[in-house]
Amino acid sequence: QLQASGGGLVQAGGSLRLSCAASGITFSRYAMGWFRQAPGKEREFLVAITRSGANTDHAASVKGRFTISRDNAKKTVYLQMNSLKPEDTAVYYCAAKSTILTTPILQEASFFDYWGQGTQVTVSS
Repeated sequence: QLQASGGGLVQAGGSLRLSCAASGITFSRYAMGWFRQAPGKEREFLVAITRSGANTDHAASVKGRFTISRDNAKKTVYLQMNSLKPEDTAVYYCAAKSTILTTPILQEASFFDYWGQGTQVTVSS
């Protein structure tokens, strides 16, 4: 029900935009989040957005570099990633939860009901 795309190989300092298209759900009722997981590490919260798009939350490690946005008409959430670093290399996952709640609960991976399949982002130095 969530299809992530847009990953790839990019040089340090470059940009990528990830997309996550939803199907089979009433997208506008869902808060959305992006997480990532590097080899040997736990899944890490990055950014989240409330169902209306009015509120967002960012992890300190990506604030000022990563931006989340959504288009409810297209049932898609985006992750714009700028100034990428080699340590940003990971599999990136989108997640969805039907909720009116906002931060900080949206930082918790266990809170989300649906997950995309993940898309690989590799940043070369």
